[in-house]
Amino acid sequence: MPKQTLAILSEIFVIHSLPDNAAIPPEVFKAPVYFIGKTNEELSLVVPNSITIDSDDKDSDWKALEVLGPLNLSMVGIMSQIGGVLAAAKVSIFVLSTFETDFFLVKQKDLETACNALTENGYKVQK
Repeated sequence: MPKQTLAILSEIFVIHSLPDNAAIPPEVFKAPVYFIGKTNEELSLVVPNSITIDSDDKDSDWKALEVLGPLNLSMVGIMSQIGGVLAAAKVSIFVLSTFETDFFLVKQKDLETACNALTENGYKVQK
């Protein structure tokens, strides 16, 4: 199987942590791309930095690398392989998945290192 192509999204993202019972701010739903995750302990929101949210904690300056799909849910090892390349390059990741694809968030300062490592390992990165 050939290695995947990844595309860099134009947005810079912020990862927010809120209490598990917090309401999702309505402006989140107006963003072109956003991610919502909820557990019994917290509500996590990943939104473009243009959206201001009052959160308990946040981590800013993330860029997203989208694995161009659609990917079949039965495919095995994609996250592991890409994650391994980025780990070997000492790039921290925050991974998100949808039904059709995966997103690897890397700190903006590490984007060039991530892209170089992926390219050196046979992946294509669309900038």
